[in-house]
Amino acid sequence: MKTEPKLGSAELIELVDRHSAHNYHPLPVVVAEAEGAWVTDVEGTRYLDMLAAYSALNFGHRHPDLIRAAKEQLDRVTLTSRAFHHDLFGPFCEQLADLCGTDMVLAMNSGAEGVETAIKTARRWGYDVKGVPEGRAKIVVCDGNFHGRTITIVGFSTDPSATGGFGPFTPGFVSVPFGDAGALAAALDDPDVVAFLVEPIQGEAGVVIPPAGYLAEVRRLCTERNVLMIADEIQTGLGRTGTTFACDHEDVEPDVYLLGKALGGGILPVSAVVSRADVLGVFRPGEHGSTFGGNPIACAVGLEVLRLLRTGEYQQRSKDLGAWFLERLREEAPTSVTEVRGRGLWFGIELTPAAAPARAVCERLLELGILAKDTHETTVRLAPPLMVSHGDLEWALERIVNALSERA
Repeated sequence: MKTEPKLGSAELIELVDRHSAHNYHPLPVVVAEAEGAWVTDVEGTRYLDMLAAYSALNFGHRHPDLIRAAKEQLDRVTLTSRAFHHDLFGPFCEQLADLCGTDMVLAMNSGAEGVETAIKTARRWGYDVKGVPEGRAKIVVCDGNFHGRTITIVGFSTDPSATGGFGPFTPGFVSVPFGDAGALAAALDDPDVVAFLVEPIQGEAGVVIPPAGYLAEVRRLCTERNVLMIADEIQTGLGRTGTTFACDHEDVEPDVYLLGKALGGGILPVSAVVSRADVLGVFRPGEHGSTFGGNPIACAVGLEVLRLLRTGEYQQRSKDLGAWFLERLREEAPTSVTEVRGRGLWFGIELTPAAAPARAVCERLLELGILAKDTHETTVRLAPPLMVSHGDLEWALERIVNALSERA
């Protein structure tokens, strides 16, 4: 049998340009293999992954325990739909609810599906429990938010690239400045508000951390006004910031957790809305669902993710390595950098206007063997897998500082 010649990076990228919708502008690297914190392209060049698929790969590429769980489940059953039960769904829901310190789980697939589910949950809760008149429920969000790409979600974005040419949008959303508790308090004066949807740290905005005490004040205001606090921990949760959830930094328990990305172990999309029984209990059969939500492979991998988190190892690594890396990066940052933000193993490097665009820095880092991602023209984001070694981070730090110094 004739063997087809292997295509190189240039040919494979050309195929994408020709046959894929241009809804992404990826860096010119074609990954063929990966393990741990490193990936290898089709030509055999290795790169340190300092993005971790936007935190979906918190446990690294192809973590052996996660791969084993997926392979074992492939030999048993892959899909039943929710028309029937399967033997892992109950244990997955029980253990995820326990991790969040609450009662119930509504399993979906993508993060955006989880956010959409939370919006439906909050509106129904507002009508059935809070007593808001039908059709008047409002949800408060934050300027600079990123919660996904569906029509409803982009409709309450403040990013023109997310909204331009896609209207009309779903009504019922009010936006306030992120980190401004006074603005939130004013918005919650409206009795029709049923929920406040917030990222504890804004990722797509550039790893923007709110002022100390903000989340605690959010919790107080939401309790006082009988409004659901919905924490979008899809990117911030599951160890990324040095604690299991970013809300843990202020000992805050939201009414609703939104989880995803790392919940699927970097193997498949898994998301979940996790809350109390009086909140998720508003749904009745047939009112919401997903054919693949909570499927057997998702639950097998998800259960192993929860086991890894219970050890506390990954949270501690993120906390310790992140603190060291942040301190060093701030000390060594050249004049091309105006600010370095970070919590755990998650960093935003803000460039001066003269040093922008951030994509040029990421392209230079690619040449130096590091995968990173830009956002909003002026910020370089870094989010290595939580199992990255101290030595790998030292290696990366030298190259990151060199790349930034070239822009000074």
